[in-house]
Amino acid sequence: MAGKSKYIVAVIGTAVVATGAFAAYTFLLKGPSGDASGALASAKIVPDEAIMAGYITTDPQAWAKIEQFGTPETQKLFAKGLEEFNKSADKEGFSYEKDIKPWVGGIMFAVLPPSPIKPAQAKASNKAEPEVLMVIGIKDKIAALNFTKKVDKKVKTKEIEYKGLKITESITEIKTDTKSVTKQNTPSYTTILDNNYVVYGSSKRSVEQAIDTFKGEPSLLSKQGASEILSKGADLKNTVAQFYIPDYAGMIDSFIKSDPEIAKIPPKALDSLKQVKSMVVGFGIDDAGIRMKATANLDPKLNVYQYEPTNSKIVSTLPAETLALINGQGVNRWWDAMLNQSKDFPELQTALGAARTYTRYANIDLDKEVFAWMDGEFALAAIPSNKGLLAQTGFGGALVFDTKDDKTAKSMFAKLDSLAKSQNVSVKQRNVGGKQVTEWDVPNQGAVVAHGWLDQDTVFVALGSPIADLLTTQNGKSLESDDSFKTITSSLQKPNGGYFYLDMDKTMVLVDKFATGANSIDPQSKAILSSIRGVSMTATSSDKTSSQVEMLLSLKSKAK
Repeated sequence: MAGKSKYIVAVIGTAVVATGAFAAYTFLLKGPSGDASGALASAKIVPDEAIMAGYITTDPQAWAKIEQFGTPETQKLFAKGLEEFNKSADKEGFSYEKDIKPWVGGIMFAVLPPSPIKPAQAKASNKAEPEVLMVIGIKDKIAALNFTKKVDKKVKTKEIEYKGLKITESITEIKTDTKSVTKQNTPSYTTILDNNYVVYGSSKRSVEQAIDTFKGEPSLLSKQGASEILSKGADLKNTVAQFYIPDYAGMIDSFIKSDPEIAKIPPKALDSLKQVKSMVVGFGIDDAGIRMKATANLDPKLNVYQYEPTNSKIVSTLPAETLALINGQGVNRWWDAMLNQSKDFPELQTALGAARTYTRYANIDLDKEVFAWMDGEFALAAIPSNKGLLAQTGFGGALVFDTKDDKTAKSMFAKLDSLAKSQNVSVKQRNVGGKQVTEWDVPNQGAVVAHGWLDQDTVFVALGSPIADLLTTQNGKSLESDDSFKTITSSLQKPNGGYFYLDMDKTMVLVDKFATGANSIDPQSKAILSSIRGVSMTATSSDKTSSQVEMLLSLKSKAK
């Protein structure tokens, strides 16, 4: 913990130590407030060369929302961690609450392309590292000046003049052992702009670029699409952090130039990534927990996947015991899109050819008899069970499909049953809840696989006979009506393309069962996992020009 506090002090300290003239501006006592609205103002200082940027609010009211969550165990864990951090910082002569929190406004950071590598440097390293630029708002100049005086004794500085402004080169000495041996970290560079911002760079060049931008060179806001995504943001309540990629293709090109390993990726694969024109990712804290939204603006000419919303009716076919779920729509369309893309990827084409050859041994056409009838909604679920063969694992799995072509589906399952029989697997049928279930029995193990029809349009495949029983005899208790499922997923946007869902309480039962002895989870990790109610995720798309992913980390409310 001590190492972490030293790092934080070094970064923030060098960002503040600038010039003696800083005191002349103390008559302007208040600056940027640090809330989410400060991103646009900070972006005016970031050069347009930036390939991505992020903004973290320091508004206490925004972060205070997290205080409504937590179990007694996590509250104790957090209190202990805070105490250790404060003790470590105190040894260095600093207090976050008194010295740092009062003056730090919103923090924007940007990733700039690497500096050109000189021939001598190129021999030592084939990879050029991107440069980092930070723009830190100063919301209280008196508090910032007081902190500057504290860190000034720990930082060696040298002033450099650039276009009428002063850049401070700072080197922090850090003790490495009990003998007071010290080492110097690599230099960092800071400057004060507009009396309201400390600009911190990992190189002198990055700070010079920020000064150029401040004096009129194009900023991040002037980049095509940047102003729009920074203004709109991620459409979240109580946003605490956002990340922006205004030119996704440009970012990919920059990475290719700086990293030889990325350059080895086939051009067609890189082109497929460039279907994304720009992206914004936001994190917020609301009454349900921590929420993430990512919105991508797409090039409709390169977007090969056809999005289709699902009504998620198939969720009602799953039992309330379900602990994890992935559902969606139209597997056949995803298969067709992959076949189309395989024309440009020899490795993928070879793999698909091998899969077709393998299924032909069973006299099954992979395209026409397997994927063709998967034209409706589907679900993949993990369901707890301690019965029969599943007693060893504690859970089994199920695949459920809605189809408009039950004739082809039934023909495929009949062929699979015949193939199983040819491999000395006993194929039996039994009636469960008025529905006919076909089971594959393996000697000395029992029914390993079962399949059947829940209605004339819905077919299932279950791993384990107990799962087939749960699917066919729900007695009205489905996942759709489960309180945990509704709590974890109900706030996600609708309509959507389906869910990813995980019930943490049900999952922890399995974790406790198998994580014993040397594989046991440490108390801290277990406390954190136990404070999570569950995780849910979904995707939506209004048209072929945009796509959005939303994820919720549902947290348990603090006991009152």
